[in-house]
Amino acid sequence: MTPGGQRPGGGQVRRRQRLAMGPLPIDSLTLEEALDVVQDLVDGGEGGSVFTPNVDHVVLADMDARLRGAYARASLSLVDGAPLVWASRLLGETLPEKISGSDFVLPLLERASEREWRVYFLGGAPGVGEKARDKLCVRLPRLQVVGVDSPRIDVDDSPERREAVLAPIRDANPQLVLVALGAPKQEIWIDRARDALRPAVLLGIGAALDFVAGTVPRAPAWLSRVGLEWLFRLSREPRRLWRRYLVRDPRFVLLLARAIRERRRVASRAR
Repeated sequence: MTPGGQRPGGGQVRRRQRLAMGPLPIDSLTLEEALDVVQDLVDGGEGGSVFTPNVDHVVLADMDARLRGAYARASLSLVDGAPLVWASRLLGETLPEKISGSDFVLPLLERASEREWRVYFLGGAPGVGEKARDKLCVRLPRLQVVGVDSPRIDVDDSPERREAVLAPIRDANPQLVLVALGAPKQEIWIDRARDALRPAVLLGIGAALDFVAGTVPRAPAWLSRVGLEWLFRLSREPRRLWRRYLVRDPRFVLLLARAIRERRRVASRAR
């Protein structure tokens, strides 16, 4: 692992170690430590980006230079999925726990409520962000959701279209922007938008708004613990997800094998 912790633009957030998982960096943190790093980013006032890589992200990044670049510039990268935690053990550097975007959102918003951060929801299907906001504000009465929007977004939008999405966010002046566009769109969009939206900290959260709103059910906790949440999702949406889970993501095994071989070569040279 190599040390991480430099805040983009200078200064330091809390020090942590980073593991290279294929083409992606992953920070070795517990959930509570990750919340503290986000707090440092918010308090630092320089903005940032927070991603939650899973197996699919690793595979996609191996094929997409834009996604690799977004991760290389990320302020924080949190492991989403038991398979990546298990893979870290094979690499000899165990990640302490799984911190999926869906598991991270509620504790983060609890902290946002306590510290009176301004929060913006971007993405999801029309109406989902509003449902999530209404449910969260019942649970967290002090939570300040200062904007909800679900515009059509493409990473290759024209400058005019891009500005039409950014302008309402800037006007709302949030400290946190939760971006629910799905990978790799949300990570690439966040990487391109982060400077324009400083001092906001932008987080890619995937389907977390759907889970909070109750429009999409989450897998049972025991399935998540044994690394089979993907099987639950595949059973719910086979036509949309079969190619991802059954064709694309098995490539991760090859990437992991390559990383293990490289690690052994480095270790043998060091002897």
